[in-house]
Amino acid sequence: MEETLKELAVTLYDIQAIKFGAFTTKIGLKTPIYFDLRVIISYPKFMSRLTEILWRPVKDSAENVSQICGVPYTALPLATLISVENNIPLLIKRKEAKSYGTMKLIEGVYSPGDNCIIIEDVITSGSSILETVSVLRNEQLNVTQALVLIDREQGGKKELESHKIKVKSLYTVTTLMTYLLEAGKVTQKVVEDVKNYLKTNQVQNISVQGVPDDRLKLPYCKRAKLARNPLATTLLELMDRKLTNLCLAADLTKTDAILELANLAGPHIAVLKTHVDIVEDFSESFVRQLKELARQHEFLLMEDRKFGDIGNTVTLQYNCGIYRMSTWADLVTMHPVSGKDALYALKNDRDTTEPRGVFLVAEMSSEGALTSGEYLKSAVSMAEEAGDVVVGLVCQSNLSSQPGLLQLTPGVKLSKGGDKLGQRYKDPRSVVNAGADLAVVGRAITEAADKLAAVLQYKKLLWAAYEERTRNLYANT
Repeated sequence: MEETLKELAVTLYDIQAIKFGAFTTKIGLKTPIYFDLRVIISYPKFMSRLTEILWRPVKDSAENVSQICGVPYTALPLATLISVENNIPLLIKRKEAKSYGTMKLIEGVYSPGDNCIIIEDVITSGSSILETVSVLRNEQLNVTQALVLIDREQGGKKELESHKIKVKSLYTVTTLMTYLLEAGKVTQKVVEDVKNYLKTNQVQNISVQGVPDDRLKLPYCKRAKLARNPLATTLLELMDRKLTNLCLAADLTKTDAILELANLAGPHIAVLKTHVDIVEDFSESFVRQLKELARQHEFLLMEDRKFGDIGNTVTLQYNCGIYRMSTWADLVTMHPVSGKDALYALKNDRDTTEPRGVFLVAEMSSEGALTSGEYLKSAVSMAEEAGDVVVGLVCQSNLSSQPGLLQLTPGVKLSKGGDKLGQRYKDPRSVVNAGADLAVVGRAITEAADKLAAVLQYKKLLWAAYEERTRNLYANT
């Protein structure tokens, strides 16, 4: 067996699935070793041998396996081969729910209680596996094991085991380096460089001990203690205290209308979201009155600016001009497109010492949005790495297992569908079940004949969905 593993390790190097040098990860971290396992799909016979060895540890007990599920996307071909060769049904976890039809996150045939094994190519923090496990467990599937090609030995295995996921890997980075050194593919210096890198670059994940292992299983009051951003703690505690997970989008053009709505809805909402660049009569007086209403009714202010420029420009947009958002907006939104340096500019360069937080826009509710694939994965990684700056993610599906990160979902309305400009709507219960902690309701309230009645209706439905989610998930642990 070891000779086979040595041979396969050399082949991985020869086909350039393993690379050495100076590389940068998607979230900006430097690394001397990089795995590009996507290339193995161009070597069918090699991929077949690799998957045969990967499956071998569980082959004798395969009769107890109902399905296998490959973590998208690199592991999908591996899982497909294992499925076909061993006659075990395959499940596919989508990166995001479809905006039409069944809107499912899991494709395939399954039943509650089925045993499902996860297939993955590489683990670093384990977050990709945890995201997949979370979705599968929400469908009442039993997931306790993951088969992995390479364990980077940076904390992912320990994190997964803390979530009751047993990990079996073909290789660790250490064993790979040993095999490649023996084969003369790398020098001792390269081995030492990688060894030192692993020692000093352990991923710091939040491990929840003694409580259920899914973000969705925890009530807001418990998650508040696990948040790294102080404002995330404040928001979770506020939601728990006020019994509301409603974020009201006050997309109105007159200050009097916004203030009237804020006063009316304030006792029943957690966050008031604005777009100040559409306000026609913006003034400092408006800001003072809005802040006073937020203090009086205990809600946070979010400016939906969606920053997306270089760090210096973002800093100027945040602090300067007529809006001076840093002086009054508790929360702002930002696209991750500019990278982590622009994100940290909002933390380090602002005209206030009061707590502030960022919601990173990972997914959008508009049809045809490009926030998908690798971009989406990078957005989630950035949020998890920068938890002291980031309060949460703007998204449409359950993207992160970290209990201290909130998920904010826009596009909520009682009736599903959309408008003529590509906006897609989902109902309150479906967005909460899909992972939303805060749900954004806008025109369904601002255009209602009785705005207070609409506020109360959405507040009630959203909170009931949250209570049902935590109650049902606790019952299954």
